[in-house]
Amino acid sequence: MSFPVHSFAFIEGVGGPEMMMIMLIVLVLFGGQKLPEFARGLGKSIREFKKAASGVEEEFKRAIEEDDSKKSAPKILPPPPATTPAALPAAIAPTPPARPPASGHEPGRADV
Repeated sequence: MSFPVHSFAFIEGVGGPEMMMIMLIVLVLFGGQKLPEFARGLGKSIREFKKAASGVEEEFKRAIEEDDSKKSAPKILPPPPATTPAALPAAIAPTPPARPPASGHEPGRADV
């Protein structure tokens, strides 16, 4: 079951006389006292929207610049590791295997 797609084609026919009729109807419905309040509220809303949109745009620009600076920064590679035991520091030099703890029992000796 398909539904017909409705577009906003009716907006194309709205011209000067139609807008004047809409404004006259709004003036009659709300009165002259409320229209300035509506206009102020609309102006504040538009200002806040523009401020939020520019904030998001600036955030995207900053993130792109930060990403570009990370890509263009030279990468510093660490020096190659030392391969000979003499060149290794004492902290990471190989150590001899540890002896098992003395438990009073010697391996290979039978208890009598």
